[in-house]
Amino acid sequence: MSATGGKNSITWGRTVEEKQRSSSFNLTKGKSIRQQITFSERRFDVKTLPADLHRVYKKLKADFGEDYALTFVFIFRTGMELHRAWHMTLLTSKILQQLKDKFNMRMTWELGVIKLKFRVEDGGYELHRKVPYDYDSEFQDLYMKIAVAFLDGHITIHQALLFQSETKHGKHTAKSGLFLRDFPGRLVLYPLEAATCAVIFFGGDWYDAGVAAITGLAAGLVEYLLTTIGGSAKGLIDISVGVTTGLIAGLFYVYGGQQTCLPAVFLGTLYWFFYGTAFVLGILEIVSGELETGVVRFMAVAVKTFVLTLGTVFGMQIAMSNPVDAWQDQDGNCGNIDLDVQWWRIPLYVACSASALGQYRFPISEYWRGLAVQVVGYEVQYRLFKRFALTHDKDLLDTACSNLVGAVAAVVFASMLSSVVDRLGYYYYARVLQRHKGKFSTFGEFMFTLSVMYIRFCNWIGFGNNNDMVYLAMTKKLQQQSEELNDENNMRSEIRLTEEEEVVLLEAVVQAEDLNIWALLMPTVYQLVPGSLIAKLWFNAVFPPPLESEMKTIDGSDLTYSSVKPDQAESAVFQALMVVAASLALGLLVGFGVVEYGSWLLGKIFCCFDKVVATSFKGTDSIRSIINRKQSRKTLNYTCNEDDPDSDSDGEVDGIVVAEHEYTPDEEDVNVLCSLIGGDELGTSHLVEKDKISEADSDSDAMHPNTEKEDHVKLN
Repeated sequence: MSATGGKNSITWGRTVEEKQRSSSFNLTKGKSIRQQITFSERRFDVKTLPADLHRVYKKLKADFGEDYALTFVFIFRTGMELHRAWHMTLLTSKILQQLKDKFNMRMTWELGVIKLKFRVEDGGYELHRKVPYDYDSEFQDLYMKIAVAFLDGHITIHQALLFQSETKHGKHTAKSGLFLRDFPGRLVLYPLEAATCAVIFFGGDWYDAGVAAITGLAAGLVEYLLTTIGGSAKGLIDISVGVTTGLIAGLFYVYGGQQTCLPAVFLGTLYWFFYGTAFVLGILEIVSGELETGVVRFMAVAVKTFVLTLGTVFGMQIAMSNPVDAWQDQDGNCGNIDLDVQWWRIPLYVACSASALGQYRFPISEYWRGLAVQVVGYEVQYRLFKRFALTHDKDLLDTACSNLVGAVAAVVFASMLSSVVDRLGYYYYARVLQRHKGKFSTFGEFMFTLSVMYIRFCNWIGFGNNNDMVYLAMTKKLQQQSEELNDENNMRSEIRLTEEEEVVLLEAVVQAEDLNIWALLMPTVYQLVPGSLIAKLWFNAVFPPPLESEMKTIDGSDLTYSSVKPDQAESAVFQALMVVAASLALGLLVGFGVVEYGSWLLGKIFCCFDKVVATSFKGTDSIRSIINRKQSRKTLNYTCNEDDPDSDSDGEVDGIVVAEHEYTPDEEDVNVLCSLIGGDELGTSHLVEKDKISEADSDSDAMHPNTEKEDHVKLN
């Protein structure tokens, strides 16, 4: 028997005689295909790192070992890329904290609106980044899944870093996603979103939709041009887009018979550039205690939206002689369609939501998930607003209640949908990754077949990821080789793949992780948020709404007089803005609270945690701890005890830290492993010096895919 991982490790690729002699051979029958493959020695090239990060890496490697240094690099890149994809700051901090705790990293971070700070070794090294963010649901999901796969020991540190680099270069994105990810393909989304928003949200008609489509395309071309030029030209995007929109819409108003609803065209076109999501998240961060980030984000949204508004006014000034009258000329031009009686209201909203998903770079093959959550949130908000408006016509309680309940409904439905998809997707990944041995139930076989058919259909119409088809073609070969490896009479001693096949296999392993709920939910929040209200507030600042005039009769006479007062509805835009934004932020908090405590209650009622698993794996990174981390990532209750430690704490001996190293089985393999391992304790812990880092990863399967620790695995 050949040793590859030290005295406590054994290889799973052996000769027939070794197989027959080994008392642990039967354990291979409970291993997934990932655990049976002999992976190539692909290593992450640290020379590709930025100069400052590379210097810190070399220092950490010299002091604490390569694994510690690479783990810091991984956490750094995870935080930066999740921030770039506009992942919620609280949830990003939570996954970073889980990585830090799992691998005993001595580091802290500050995630600002634009600026990020990462410190390691009690501030001995500090790295700063200025990272602009943009909507990217696909990368939110992928980078989170990579972190979870590494956290739970399903991939090694080198595989995780390489997967991050491949993701950055689009190797794990479908061709349809690459088309919409950047210009020029992204241009098709601008007119679609502008036209549909003008009608569904802002009171425009089909003529206004046509004008908005033209201004939307022009705005997209302006952004494409300035982005291509780069440098300081990017700072001119907002003002240039505003001027272009105001100019073109103004020309249509002047030469089109003054029948254009300018507010609908403006707000529909600029909807792409509004920062309503950031406004709500700013309030959410303030409520959650992240005051500095929340206040800065709040102010930044207000100022940047004002720049868009002012640019539009400049464009109007160029195209027409009296912009004020044109802006206020809404009677007869706006609100000509009663959406309540139109059968196409929901289909039009779906089209608008699809354009928003494209803006968020959501994978096209998964649009049905995003659209389902968006429609639920919109319908709950819309129906409740109509219902409450009958009794709250003189206040904003109808707005507050409808937005709060709509946000709660979206969060709860997104969580339920994610849970259902993850559970149904189990049958596909359990079969193709060989995490389940034998046949499924009739329902399980049906779900596996349905998943395969859906993958083939998506690729047939050109929306799917070709890597899924490649891996499906590999499954038969892998199944055969696995059977040969586990056959005592077969000479096969290992399973090896080409580099391309390894990449495809690891993509399947990463994609098998649970969905990132926020990546699914954020496009819905985008559709619910009040970006247009911010713009309307600034338009009212430039074009003050006209006073309301009312004729009154003097009591006891036939004399009348004229009374004027501010238009209460038009003047209360800021109040409405705060009510909408705050109610949506509170709705998100309440929604995540409902999910957290609802899951806890259902767990208590139905005892969904397997007691056998709970008692069979007592290591510090047991299946229970994996599930606890999984549940924690679905909530917003992020706190870090290190931020306010007890000054009298005596729980840790100076210079010593506990590091745990244990075998972490796949959740899907638990039942198989339990039958082989029995009730023996799996996992151990030992003390190491605080200023040293163990060269072995905390998951033996992750660092040595073909090895097991004999002192951790005992057979019946």
